[in-house]
Amino acid sequence: MTHTLIGAEQRGAVLRLTLENPPANLLSLAVMEGLQAEFEAARGEKSVRVVVIAAAGKLFSAGHDLKEMTAHRADADGGKAFFERTFAACARLMQSIVDLPQAVIAEVDGVATAAGCQLVASCDLAIASDQSRFGVNGIDVGLFCSTPAVALTRAISRKRAMEMLLTGEMIDAQSALAFGLVNRVVPHETVSEAVRQLADRIAAKSPTAVRLGKEAVRAQASMALADAYEHTSRVMIENMLAADAQEGIAAFFEKRSPIWRQG
Repeated sequence: MTHTLIGAEQRGAVLRLTLENPPANLLSLAVMEGLQAEFEAARGEKSVRVVVIAAAGKLFSAGHDLKEMTAHRADADGGKAFFERTFAACARLMQSIVDLPQAVIAEVDGVATAAGCQLVASCDLAIASDQSRFGVNGIDVGLFCSTPAVALTRAISRKRAMEMLLTGEMIDAQSALAFGLVNRVVPHETVSEAVRQLADRIAAKSPTAVRLGKEAVRAQASMALADAYEHTSRVMIENMLAADAQEGIAAFFEKRSPIWRQG
């Protein structure tokens, strides 16, 4: 599936989605709806095992399109209905990333601010170039980044997140790595290759195990310790009974490569 503001290219089992809304790759309503459509298509596509979110140009994403939102202040309701539609689309989009059965990797090579930083924080993994910077700087224009805070506080410590949210200050890639916002920092010239290698490595794993595991990690995060172990034990049993686990264990003992089912 394609969208005028979203580039989509599948190579093997990896689907690469590229934000193409220059110059700042703003998450306008149309861009978010385009990404949402791509995620929904990928969800049911068994040939896709990993999704990469990248961006064209020098900025990953500067967040919501404030010009688009400000224009709707002239509406009869002062823009309320449009604001509700925008933030509902954003909330749905970020949750879709978390709920997607495939692993999602952010490839960041540039600036990611506000909802753009939220997009990075929502992904399962993130690789950033050494030229990348991150921030949730809505506070600078009188707008606390409350919705980005949801993803940010689930990705990094609350105090680190609150410092970013309250000051609006940008952090560099190495700080993002230290905070836990990204997994790796690599040279600008090699970021796409680093993401490709990581995506291929994950794509080579059992899609059933990835799906069950991602669901389990998400579910147990909000549970009490005993409930979390009870839930994940049930998932482990389901996983053990799955054909892929039987194949993977047999392949291990037989010293051969496993042949996974599609999903």
